[in-house]
Amino acid sequence: MIKIRPELEMQESDQTWLGKIPGDWLLSRAGGLFKERREKVSDKEFPPLSVTKHGIVPQLENAAKTDDNDNRKKVVSGDYVINSRSDRKGSSGLSRLTGSVSLINTVITPVGIDPFFCNHLLRSVPFQEEYYRWGKGIVADLWSTNFSDLKNIKIPVPNPVEQRQIAAYLNRETAKIDRLIAKQQKLIKLLQEKRQAVISQAVTKGLDPNVKMKDSGVEWLGEIPVHWSKTKIKWNCWTTSGGTPDSKNIEAFYDGQIPWLRTLDLNDSVMETAEVYITEEALKATACKMLPKDTLLVAMYGGSGTIGKNARLGFASTCNQAICAILPSGKISPNFLHFYLKYYRPFWMVDAVGTRKDPNINQDQVRNLEFPLPSLGEQEEIGEFIEREINKIDKLKTKAQGSIELLKEHRQALITAAVTGKIDVRGLVTDEEVAALDADPALETTEEDFESEVAEADYITEEE
Repeated sequence: MIKIRPELEMQESDQTWLGKIPGDWLLSRAGGLFKERREKVSDKEFPPLSVTKHGIVPQLENAAKTDDNDNRKKVVSGDYVINSRSDRKGSSGLSRLTGSVSLINTVITPVGIDPFFCNHLLRSVPFQEEYYRWGKGIVADLWSTNFSDLKNIKIPVPNPVEQRQIAAYLNRETAKIDRLIAKQQKLIKLLQEKRQAVISQAVTKGLDPNVKMKDSGVEWLGEIPVHWSKTKIKWNCWTTSGGTPDSKNIEAFYDGQIPWLRTLDLNDSVMETAEVYITEEALKATACKMLPKDTLLVAMYGGSGTIGKNARLGFASTCNQAICAILPSGKISPNFLHFYLKYYRPFWMVDAVGTRKDPNINQDQVRNLEFPLPSLGEQEEIGEFIEREINKIDKLKTKAQGSIELLKEHRQALITAAVTGKIDVRGLVTDEEVAALDADPALETTEEDFESEVAEADYITEEE
């Protein structure tokens, strides 16, 4: 049970980010609690590490690489590393690994404070806000905080015994919360898989589980209902694309009344709004053309992360040349075809070609896309069924995402309350839990562990 520390035991800290702290705690400048490690090393001798919002891990595969591998900062197990740049807020942690990090990081060694207590204190949101507040830079939303700034920040310091009790308590309680978050993330992953399975099954097999099947003749499609035919986009719909008004002529071509969509705008759902609008003059001067409501849009450029991204227009709009537009046809239900495009999205990369770094597809490949064709009535029935089912799934997913956000908020609030003394955790941990700090597996994070744990999270930022 959490114990709120009585008001009588508290004192004013004179630090806005801290508020009141226990009367028997000290307030010390960070310069007296940490020493900076500035030794330059090579990543050939000291393995490269990544500083993330999840802590310090072996360098991730997607880390930005540089040629300056001999000009890195040394990190020794037990050091605390924090990214000095404000756009990497929260990327920090106590390292259980010896290695090297890029020069944008500040490496400090705890000398007057327990490293496990400082791991929670320095990763708390109030401290992170205070740390970057001391930064300097020429860009309003991007600046750096160096050790010369950090050393002037006042830090709350309980007695050594209480520091370790707080650290042990937070390790135990945050681990519980993290397990709950992981369960919700696993649920979301399962719901996403179920969502895709519902779409795939319905658009390729129909809704009748007892229907007779026949070989489609397409390897990746397999069997389809015996009464369905097989067709191509070009036999049922017209396709087109668009253009991009010259950005040097902003006054004449932009900020008009005509919606203009780019690949990055596509939402894999129904488009209801646009970010960019162009003028009538732009429409006349470019390859842009008006596309009616229910036009289906497919991204043709951008590599595996973008090719096949899609949307259905909920309003008349134009688009750029990176999008293939499939115009509505009386032969095909836009809803059914859109769900088929969702099903087919992973397969576009098989056909992607090009000499650029990111392969592309083109309009001919979209036109030649094969798909099974039920009657128009059955298409509409399938579309309505999928919508009902994925709405149910999406509600469960939204609920799980909400639970994750609440758990994260609770986690941060608990950490902040403990490291600033608002709650009293003395007596809430055992001697064995305190002793276990020195072998805490939560800090021994491998790249494999890191990637699996954060696969569903959108709040992790890599440091390089």
